[in-house]
Amino acid sequence: VCASALMLAASCKAASIHRGSSRRLVAAAAPCMDIAELRGPRSSGSVGRRAAGSFGPFDPAEQVGVTSPMGFFDPLGFSKGKDESSFRRLRAAELKHARVAMMAALGSLVQHYVRFPGFEDVPSGLAAAWTPPGSQGLAGLLVVAGALELGPWREDASKEPGNFGDPLGLGMYDIDMRNKELNNGRFAMVAILGIVAAELNTGLAAVEQFGP
Repeated sequence: VCASALMLAASCKAASIHRGSSRRLVAAAAPCMDIAELRGPRSSGSVGRRAAGSFGPFDPAEQVGVTSPMGFFDPLGFSKGKDESSFRRLRAAELKHARVAMMAALGSLVQHYVRFPGFEDVPSGLAAAWTPPGSQGLAGLLVVAGALELGPWREDASKEPGNFGDPLGLGMYDIDMRNKELNNGRFAMVAILGIVAAELNTGLAAVEQFGP
């Protein structure tokens, strides 16, 4: 029975007959075939774009960012029951927060050792955001970020969420680097939350948390 079902499914695919018939025959062969074979290879193109030959509803757990040991990372269940369009919006938001968190976590450490000219008297930590000229610098950053988001960094439906090209020309925008960006970004979001919570609790900036 398994052999017959597999042969029928293969013939169906080769002959490119009606999609509904093909789906029923492939489903009949499912117990005999590895699920990865049925779904086909993961697409290296747009996130949310299912691989050719895959059937069934959109599955967020098959997209970029699913790596060991965490697997599918969605601890709060935001993507549960979402369609492809909704998932793209969530992924774009995740990448945006991840990139900001990576810069914030790094900046919270670097500011302890490096100060721009004119900012020598600005305190470290959260107080820098409301102490002039730190507050003026923050306002400038927000204006620049808004201009970039409304201009050259506008989301493009024909590309992966968060894909704004390769500005440094490093040629590293591939599946592996996208996975690394998501994983590092998730870690950074947790890290910056911890840094802020610790400072609010102790009054000490990031580096000061390590002691004198």
